[in-house]
Amino acid sequence: MANDYVFSIHKLLLFFLVISYRNAVDSASIIKYLPGFEGPLPFELETGYIGVGEEEQVQLFYYFIKSEGNPEEDPILLWLSGGPGCSSISGLLYENGPMTVKLEVYNGTVPSLVSTTYSWAKISSIIYLDQPVGTGFSYSKTQKLASKPSDLGEAKRIHEFLHKWLNKHQDFLSNPFYVGGDSYAGMVVPALVQEISKGNYVCCKPPINLQGYVLGNPSTEVAFDYNHRIPYAHGMALISDELYESMERICKGEYENVNPSNTECLKLVEEYHKCVDRINFALILTPLCEESEDTLPDCYTYRYVLTAYWTNDESVRKALQIHKKSKEKWVRCNWGMPYTHDIKSSVPYHMNNSINGYRSLIYNGDHDMFVPFLGTQAWIRSLNYSIIDDWRPWMIADQIAGYITIFNSLVVFIL
Repeated sequence: MANDYVFSIHKLLLFFLVISYRNAVDSASIIKYLPGFEGPLPFELETGYIGVGEEEQVQLFYYFIKSEGNPEEDPILLWLSGGPGCSSISGLLYENGPMTVKLEVYNGTVPSLVSTTYSWAKISSIIYLDQPVGTGFSYSKTQKLASKPSDLGEAKRIHEFLHKWLNKHQDFLSNPFYVGGDSYAGMVVPALVQEISKGNYVCCKPPINLQGYVLGNPSTEVAFDYNHRIPYAHGMALISDELYESMERICKGEYENVNPSNTECLKLVEEYHKCVDRINFALILTPLCEESEDTLPDCYTYRYVLTAYWTNDESVRKALQIHKKSKEKWVRCNWGMPYTHDIKSSVPYHMNNSINGYRSLIYNGDHDMFVPFLGTQAWIRSLNYSIIDDWRPWMIADQIAGYITIFNSLVVFIL
């Protein structure tokens, strides 16, 4: 009898510890003040972890910013950064969030944050997700994962994250839902959209009110993206007419996977690299700088250095409610993480999503050479969509901000 009593107490204690641990892991905190930002935040910020996978060993960290407009009805956007392995804080602080790091020389104190005027949070709520595991503040409870992250695996894990997040935020279940991202997220987002779409027909979870997706400078297929760098380099006067014409004639459009027997093409590709390898492919008009503590303040990547100083400050980690011992050092991009690239091309996913009625907005900056806009235009044309509104200027006030083409169920925007 006494043994049964002790056993019952142990079971009760174990149950309590499990529930307490899960509550500690699947936690969420409303953040009203952040180190470096003067005064209370002018928007509602929530941070937290959601456990996914086997025994919820993967703990995905997110930043959630509630819409400044009408959050009860405004859309929700899930934002993924590229890499793979780059924290979504890049999106929050440098792309579409309501605050950014003030660009000033680091003086040893917490870098300053300032409000932005262009935030997408003015009309939508945004979830910035650190994924895959090992990215940003996301971590694993155990040293060894059941399987290493992959494109298709991430689509399933993020889908699981969304259901768990919405279960904890049921007020948003009926809001229109969109997925967004940039760079390498172009491989994962279309597959995620398809995963959510299929999941909406499976019993017995509430459907996600999926409406479409948005991608900036999206990776589509490694060789395809690379091969379009050469005509892009020619169009931007980075290589000569003679070199381009020779490459076009001899390499026949294949510059990435060149046949080893085509020695003439290999020599031309080598000449091409001599012309462009010292250019900053991410933004060709800016200096090529390493992202390190020695980065000069006038370099484009200096803002990333400031971000690292900010996120690694103990007061910031405490404010963001980061789990202790989850990450010794935060890095913006974990380039060395193990990862399986099991989606060779995202184009079939784009096609399936459009057939299923999901709208998409694809935009490209015209100074990005990693994923040049010529490649984006080429794969979209391969889908043979009918054009609703042909290439025309996109105006803000009296200024041309870019150029837009509207296809059936898809919008292309060149900045």
